Amino acid sequence: MLQWYDYIFVIVALVVIVLSLLQGGKSEGASGAITGGGLNVFAKTKERGSEKVISWLTFGFAVVFLFMALLIMVLNSVNAAAAASSSEAADASASVAAALGLIH
Repeated sequence: MLQWYDYIFVIVALVVIVLSLLQGGKSEGASGAITGGGLNVFAKTKERGSEKVISWLTFGFAVVFLFMALLIMVLNSVNAAAAASSSEAADASASVAAALGLIH
């Protein structure tokens, strides 16, 4: 069953995907690749205005995505350990009750 943090994780993942798609490319596209115009891929180009905001938002949401992925992994392992220990405790109490003759 999905928890509340799983829904937030999916929303953050979708936001990261959309923000990544909104970022402009550094090359000139297919025509630049054919004519050789895309050779300045590693040239210093400064982002300005909305491009810079989208870049920072993408970075921020990517950090949140990473943090949530680690948090969900830890929470799921803790919940699995708690479920295993509670089932072991139930099995132990049932075997004690059976040993005492309380359960047939």
